[in-house]
Amino acid sequence: MLMPVRTPDYDLATLRAVNKSLKSALVRFRPEQQHCSAIKPHELSDLLGAILQVADCLRGISPQAAPELKNESLEYRSNLEQLKQLLPDLQVRLLAEKARLEVAKSHVAAGAAWAAASTKTFR
Repeated sequence: MLMPVRTPDYDLATLRAVNKSLKSALVRFRPEQQHCSAIKPHELSDLLGAILQVADCLRGISPQAAPELKNESLEYRSNLEQLKQLLPDLQVRLLAEKARLEVAKSHVAAGAAWAAASTKTFR
């Protein structure tokens, strides 16, 4: 697959798109969003992919870059810093959700075992 030719316009468009994704993720990952089970694994992997894509763009930005490119990169940095602040809490909430699901799964398994044993008893 051919990679697009990197130009300042391409870098700016990439930064803008990733900043938009980051802002959206920041809203979804906030602690007041209690339903972290609504976060899909592909969302996290897509976010990581976008961050890695921007890393290439940032390496190519020269000190003489256009002001809008510099501003967009500063906004990107701010978004990453906010994400860094949210991730520990998100991890705790995801681990709590995992534990809740494991307990529910064991209850279902116990119920299924009881039902299987009960059908043998009532025959």
